[in-house]
Parts: sequence; structure tokens; C-alpha cells
Amino acid sequence: MRQTSRTEGNGHDIELFSTCLPSRNEAPACYLERVVETARWSDEAGYRGMLVYTDNGLIDPWLISQVVLQHTERLCPLVAVQPVYMHPYTVAKMVSSLAFLHGRRIYLNMVAGGFRNDLRALGDETPHDERYDRVVEYTLIVQRLLAGTERVTFEGDYYRVKNLVLTPTLPPELFPGILISGSSDAGMRAADAISATRIKYPQPPNEEESMRVNGSGPAGIRVGVITRASADEAWAVARTRFPEDRQGQLTHKLAMRVTDSSWHKQLFHLGEQPVSDVNPYWLVPFENYKTFCPYLVGSYERVGEELTRYMSLGFGTFILDVPPSAEELQHTAVAFEAASRLAQT
Repeated sequence: MRQTSRTEGNGHDIELFSTCLPSRNEAPACYLERVVETARWSDEAGYRGMLVYTDNGLIDPWLISQVVLQHTERLCPLVAVQPVYMHPYTVAKMVSSLAFLHGRRIYLNMVAGGFRNDLRALGDETPHDERYDRVVEYTLIVQRLLAGTERVTFEGDYYRVKNLVLTPTLPPELFPGILISGSSDAGMRAADAISATRIKYPQPPNEEESMRVNGSGPAGIRVGVITRASADEAWAVARTRFPEDRQGQLTHKLAMRVTDSSWHKQLFHLGEQPVSDVNPYWLVPFENYKTFCPYLVGSYERVGEELTRYMSLGFGTFILDVPPSAEELQHTAVAFEAASRLAQT
């Protein structure tokens, strides 16, 4: 079953992204093979792209993206970009170079936050909200360079360039999509400033209305999905895939102490809601440090209903978790198809 990357839902186009397996705790001998496998599953399922993480403990996302492009036909890497790691000119050069080599679009996930200890190790003590100001300047330079219509001169609080020109030039149809966390007020302001898609975590059903997009620009959610024909089957799969892990719980608590991410704080409070048919949001994978998003668990129809809620609220981008198999993507496709039917009726 092929799930197209753009699905019609309630009059809105829906874009689907999977997530690349992070390199942390993976064996070097088989990691590359697993990345290629995951990318091919996502490509064959018709996903728009695949998120590639970045932080101090992971291998370089641009190298992974090159591999993804070499082994897929249509899949677009969604590359996490941390301004502390490289100059904006380098990011623009990477985008235009990969487009030159592969003729394919790159998406950029602009990262303003991260683990505080990672940033401090790099000598960065910039406060949370100011990091969003910095990422705005950074992204504006990248966008102007990739537009290729001028010699770029920019003088801001964090970056300065003068008469800067990018080669190779980027074909307009391959201009990158820009995404950014929109969970905090600073993130929402930054998304508006750089015309980015705001990505949030889903909230419990009784808080959904507060998430309505209301014409404030494109928005999406980051969520995992485990769904089957029946709820009992879905929960059996979920608990087998993500058993509780004491060591993972301790690592999660440590990570919560060293992050100032609004995403992580929202997830922490979301976990205080009991799981039920009313609230199908499952936080065990997050609380056991197995992933960084909540999960929707249930039957195709129940998960489809919840996805429809977000479509109706204006959320058009869905970034799903790392797929464990091609078969799992097929199950997820059934839930999105159910959501599309519900949205249309």
C-alpha cells in the first residue's frame, strides 16, 4: 500500500515525514545499512521526506542525507540545522550542492535549542529566547543566499556578511522547506519571521482548541503512530516494542534536568494525563528515553479520528517516528486514509 506524501484532508494538503534512525547506541557495522533500509521504506511509502537529527552525540546529518539521496528516488532529507555547528553560508552551500548533484529538494529543520550541556561544551551560553533571535538571522541569510537574486549583505546582532554570493545557484523549484519548533512564544515569533512551518507536539483532546492554527502560517505536529485493526492488537504491539526500561527512565530524568526545551516540558506534562480511549497519547517511549515524541496508539479508526482533529485545526505536516519496518508504514497509511475519509465527510 502506497501512502502519498501529500494527502487531501479537509481541503488541506498533508505532508508526511518519517524519522531517520539516530546513530546513538547503534553498531557502526550495520548502522548505514539500517539507514538505507529505513529511507527506502519511507520512499516506497510515498513520504515527502525523512527527518535527520543532530546533536553532539550523533554523526553528521549532512553525511546521512547524502546517503539517503543516493539510495532513494524521491525522498527529501529534512536536515536538522544547529547554528552553533556551522556558518549559514555552509548550510546554503550544502543545500545547493546536494541539489546540483541529485536534483532534489532539501528541507531544513532549524534547531534553536538542544541540551544545555551540549551547547555549553561548545562555549554557547545564549539564553533560550535569544537563540531563536539568532536562528532567525541565520535562516534569513541562508534564504537570501539560496534565492540567488543578490549579493547578500547582512549585519545583525549575531551574523555579518558582505557582498556574499552562493555558487552553484539553486533552481527555484528546489528552494528548501523550512521547519522550526513552535512550542514556545519565541519559537512562534521566529517561525513568522522566517516563514517556517511551526512544529509542535500534539496536546490532549481537551486542549486541542488552544492549538488551532488560525491562519498564522503553516504548522505541523511531531508524533509516533502504532495502529492496527483493533485497539487490543495495537496496544500489544506498542508494549512489546517499547517495554519499560529502568535505565532508560533514569536517562530520561537526567535529560529533563539539562534541557530548556519547551517541547520536552510539554511532553512531561502530557504524560500526567492517563491513557484511555479519550486520551490515546502514550508517553512510555518518551519516558523511557526511546524516542522524543508522544505516540498515538489504537485502532485505525480511533487514530484516524485523532489525526482528523489536527487536520481540521489546520495542521498540515506530520513528522512520524522511526519506522521499525515497511509493514508498519502500511498500517500507518491505513490510519491516515481513515483520517482523510473522516475529514472529507
